[in-house]
Amino acid sequence: MVTEATVTRVLVAGSSGYIGTEVVSQLEAAGFEVLSLVRREPRTDTEFYWDPRSGTIDDRSITLADAVINLAGASTGKIPWTPSYKSEILRSRVSGTRTIAEAIRRSNTPPAVFLNGSAVGYFGSRPGEVLDDESVKGTGFLSDVVDAWEMAARLTPPTTRLVMFRTGIVVGEGGAFTPLNLLTHYGLGSRLGSGEQYWPWISLHDEAAAIIHLLRSDFAGAVSLVGPTPATAETITKTLARSMHKPHWLAVPSFAFRMLGDAGKDLILVDENVQPRTLLETGFAFSHTTIEQAIDEFVD
Repeated sequence: MVTEATVTRVLVAGSSGYIGTEVVSQLEAAGFEVLSLVRREPRTDTEFYWDPRSGTIDDRSITLADAVINLAGASTGKIPWTPSYKSEILRSRVSGTRTIAEAIRRSNTPPAVFLNGSAVGYFGSRPGEVLDDESVKGTGFLSDVVDAWEMAARLTPPTTRLVMFRTGIVVGEGGAFTPLNLLTHYGLGSRLGSGEQYWPWISLHDEAAAIIHLLRSDFAGAVSLVGPTPATAETITKTLARSMHKPHWLAVPSFAFRMLGDAGKDLILVDENVQPRTLLETGFAFSHTTIEQAIDEFVD
């Protein structure tokens, strides 16, 4: 098992992002030293340059790190998904992951663990199914992206424990939740499609806490980071409206989202009832077990 005694320095890619900021905060609170990969000129001795597009990385960052956490990748919340942006969604994940995995391979002192971001989009839309980490790959654009993303992560040498954490919708004040927050704030909370589709969710706090929990564990493989109580899209949008004391009276039909192509199908109409069985088996304890708790935490 990895502990603070064996891991003191953690290298984070995507440290300034929505999830990355919370991960860094919790790592530092737990006593870890955080190093960062940045795409600009480094400003401190804890920052190291990398350019995942070209496969460039300062190898000193890998040499110094006891563990690496990769959260980098183009936002899927930027709509529309034009053909060029779909290419960017795929490229940013695969090239960044491959750059880190190959740097670990050539290191004489590889880190003990590599935790690489992934997504529950791996499962695709599966109405009526209960999914966990034993479930097979689904179909769709995001499912194919995640498959390629995880294949790149598997370039990591066997001497480094590999964890691929498949994240659901991260509930908080930023990230993919931003459009819902804004619409609800302006009184435009709506039922999206049928509203009966399951959206796998996790609070921002638990997302970061679960990543650090997996860092300290001896688990290797793919694991879903989702809350333990499933919630439908309508439950989520209604709960958000209630917490903000805003109306929830509109309804946007499914065909409107189908006009958005893969973005509408994979982000809004997707139906994924994903259970965190593996995460729970590793001993993780959620701070927010229901969507109501998760939303009330950041709205209040």
